[in-house]
Amino acid sequence: MKLRISLMMLAAVASYATPAAAYVGPGAGLSVVSALIGVLLAVGAAAVFVVGWPIRRMLRRRKLAAAQRLTQQETRTSAMR
Repeated sequence: MKLRISLMMLAAVASYATPAAAYVGPGAGLSVVSALIGVLLAVGAAAVFVVGWPIRRMLRRRKLAAAQRLTQQETRTSAMR
């Protein structure tokens, strides 16, 4: 019971806020916006690379397999001559 009352008192004291008498200039807002844009771009780039990695790997394997088939066909035709 004492813990419950203590937690309620702590919540009441923590939720009480006095008005702030401070000026936040336009530079601070611009800094926050540019930081947010930077974070969003970084997360987006990471997502693109994570998704794109298996696709690039698949395309490389497909290209390598096509090159190997081509060399095998060339060796067969040259052996028949």
